[in-house]
Amino acid sequence: MSSSKHRYGLLALVALFLAAPAYAGASFDALFEKADAIRTSQPQAFFQVLKELQALEATSSPEDRMKIRLMRAHGYLLEGKSDSAIRDLEEVRSGAKDVTIRYRAAAMLANTYAGNRKFEQGLSILNEMLPMVREVKDRAARHHGLLAAGILYNRVGEFKLGGEYASQVIADAPSGRNRCIAGNLIVESRQGLNENLLEEQILKAVEDCEREAEPLLAGFSRTFLARKWHAEGKTASAIALLEKHLPDVKRTVYPSLIAEYLSMLAEYRLEMSDIQAAEKHARAAVAQGSTIAGSLPLVVAHRVLYEIANLQGDTAAALEQYKKYAEADKAYLNEVKTRELAYQLVRQQIVQKNQQINLLDQQNQVLQLQRKVDQQAAQNNRLIVMLLIVLVASIGYWAFKIKRVQLSLKKMAETDALTGICNRHHFTIRAERALAECARNGEQAALIMYDLDHFKNINDRFGHGTGDWALKEVAEASKGFCRRIDVLGRLGGEEFAILMYGCDLRAAARVAEDCRVRLAQIDTRETGHVFAITGSFGVTSSVQSGYSLARLLSHADRQLYRAKHLGRNRVCVYENESEAVRAASNVLELPQRERSEHLGA
Repeated sequence: MSSSKHRYGLLALVALFLAAPAYAGASFDALFEKADAIRTSQPQAFFQVLKELQALEATSSPEDRMKIRLMRAHGYLLEGKSDSAIRDLEEVRSGAKDVTIRYRAAAMLANTYAGNRKFEQGLSILNEMLPMVREVKDRAARHHGLLAAGILYNRVGEFKLGGEYASQVIADAPSGRNRCIAGNLIVESRQGLNENLLEEQILKAVEDCEREAEPLLAGFSRTFLARKWHAEGKTASAIALLEKHLPDVKRTVYPSLIAEYLSMLAEYRLEMSDIQAAEKHARAAVAQGSTIAGSLPLVVAHRVLYEIANLQGDTAAALEQYKKYAEADKAYLNEVKTRELAYQLVRQQIVQKNQQINLLDQQNQVLQLQRKVDQQAAQNNRLIVMLLIVLVASIGYWAFKIKRVQLSLKKMAETDALTGICNRHHFTIRAERALAECARNGEQAALIMYDLDHFKNINDRFGHGTGDWALKEVAEASKGFCRRIDVLGRLGGEEFAILMYGCDLRAAARVAEDCRVRLAQIDTRETGHVFAITGSFGVTSSVQSGYSLARLLSHADRQLYRAKHLGRNRVCVYENESEAVRAASNVLELPQRERSEHLGA
């Protein structure tokens, strides 16, 4: 499984390269040049120079103050204060007159947003920034923006675009540091596109970064070489390369890069049957903690620990590691989907914007022709035109009002008034539509049906107001377990259901169990009463019950009442006899096919 498009290193580093160039008077210019020269290599000295620049802010021109804010935003990024940096960068991007300053502020802002997982905002700003590149005369500034685009597009999986922007920089004779970044991006994009990479290309990227004393970027380049060797069957050589440079990587104190080296070593060592070394490296990778959450190295490390526990016959440890592996894999896949979805949303926005521009151009042409006609017409014609304009405006206004009423009525017809989720009728329509699509595409679907335990007692003891509060809290908690493509509805009373698109029985059972635990954690003290909210869950899937909603509801309902009969507050899964026998004998074994799908996602 390739990890190149989910690497944090290049994106985090690029913001440190995007500072303003020097302008203005002699002392101001000298301070800017000094700050620009040491901004990444000498952070403490940089902050001292920044203080001197800020001391000049009161007597500086408005444009110079914009440049000081740009440098101050760079300082905020070094301190990890991304919100403060975003505030200053937004002001510079919208308020600076110099196109180069606006361009550099936009490049830094795009990557800062992406670093905060706000990919849609970052890509939107990037699309506004890139047309400005033709106006930027400063070559280094121009390269910074192009590299920011390459890094961000690589991260969201658009490797072709990322490689194209990096190639533009290479073709424009970049400085040493920019050549190092561009070389990394080109290698990363080609590996992401599964293109044939020459060993010499990767070694050239490593050499450029080592020459510029950039150990982080050189370290990332070596991971590309190790993956190439591993893919070619040279696993021993890949291990030797990673082991040789692991001490250098640890000295960078950069968790993402350290975790990547350790997880790769753990995976390769396990393939070579060196279980002790594999376990050591995997645990060291996991020890990097929350800084690598949602990343592939954490997924790989937990998978290695799970497979080692399996090999050693330690069933309890294998189960524990599998749970951690599944959680890490889910977080990683969510991260991937978030980035890809952000790109698709921004792309759609661009298409819509272009369509609007074309429409406005056409309307403008019509207005120009109309103006010529009006100039030749008499006063009566002008009055007619004015009346038509009033009429069109009135029609538009009333059309808008009618549309709002229609939308309001539609929402009332589809939504459960108490909980704000789908009512039974709308749930049925959406679920049947989703099941039909799953059937056409050969996708699985799963249904979770659950009912609150002893709900009548809550109404009887504490009143219907408290009961309504409980239903709303359950609906709100349930939303957290649904994706956009899933369907959540209240079937009636205290009964709810979730139809999960593209989800198998095992995954649905995990979601049901997580939901059951979450319901039990609802704090009821704000109602003035203390009571437990629990639910009984029934789960089935299209594999067991087919794509008929009625059949799915029937089987899930049967398991729900089975859960009630077994003591409530539990999850019961519908399985046919052959599957039940197989589940009993393989409860802790991850099927090979599922493992391959996870690793290839």
